[in-house]
Amino acid sequence: MRVPSALPGLGLLSGLLLLGGCTTAPTSRLTHQAGESLVFVGAEPSSLAFLPVPGEPLRLRSTYRPEPTTVTYEEGRDYRVDTARGTLTRLPGSRLPDFTTNMLYGQAQFDHTKFPGFGNKAFFAYADYALAVPRDWPVQASQAELLKATRTKLAAGGPLTLVAFGDSITNGGDASLPELIFWQRWAAELGAKYPRAQIKAINGATGGDTTTRGLQRLQEKVISVRPDVVLIGFGMNDHNRRGVPLPDYERQLRELVTRIRGATTAEVILFSTFPPNPQWMHGTQRMAEYAAVTARVAAELRCAYADVFNNWQAMAARKRPEDLLANNINHPNDFGHWVYYRVLSALGL
Repeated sequence: MRVPSALPGLGLLSGLLLLGGCTTAPTSRLTHQAGESLVFVGAEPSSLAFLPVPGEPLRLRSTYRPEPTTVTYEEGRDYRVDTARGTLTRLPGSRLPDFTTNMLYGQAQFDHTKFPGFGNKAFFAYADYALAVPRDWPVQASQAELLKATRTKLAAGGPLTLVAFGDSITNGGDASLPELIFWQRWAAELGAKYPRAQIKAINGATGGDTTTRGLQRLQEKVISVRPDVVLIGFGMNDHNRRGVPLPDYERQLRELVTRIRGATTAEVILFSTFPPNPQWMHGTQRMAEYAAVTARVAAELRCAYADVFNNWQAMAARKRPEDLLANNINHPNDFGHWVYYRVLSALGL
């Protein structure tokens, strides 16, 4: 199963996930999904991204990682499973938090500044389950040809400095632990794959930044540390109503890459981002256009490109925005950071 990178492919993937998922493969061959986040809105069904295997265990807990204080919810007491539809439903008297009590529930075109203490962290549940149909996700072309120097340095076992440069999402935006930030997870995976490599991963991101501020910080945050590879992730703030218009975003993204290449020998990876909550009043709902520009700049400048936008949309096709947003606006939760990480993991290093 392949999904085109264009937006119509998102619907295709969503439909294919619902088809032919009633057969059960031998347990040893099953694909498992771990830590998928959901919120429960009253008695409304909450959808899993994929169909679960009938008869296989489905576990639901209160934290992304099991901890001493983790609550393990019980089927029949706290929730009901419909494997044919891939949904979970909160039961009366359930210990699962009810999202209808969230201060932003039902708010249309809300201004977050008027809701002190907003956020979704207390409302998530996390599911582990076996997939009825193995997922063909993420859909990410290998970028190995554009990252030859990085791969060579990793394989040689020498030092390699990676800088993550961007906005609050790259800075760690609501990840519960530093090691769960998407690029930290990727750096850890590379370290495990290339145990002789000496990887130094540096957080050069600043919350609230656009490409405009990125250019102002570029010397201090990136060039001065003499990186070998630079992850660049802007767009969330650029696309806002008081952000950076598309032509300026494209020009400034190009300038970021050009200046890094002019001052260092670093290879560059551009990555797109996801749309914020559509009910947040400050978003323009044009993230698809910003993602398309990011992909075009990467292609024309021959940078590696990580297609977070389309892969996020495919994962979210059956889910509410609230299922994935830690602040209910524009920050991924721990599972959302995992989505980013998995796209980077598919780059081919």
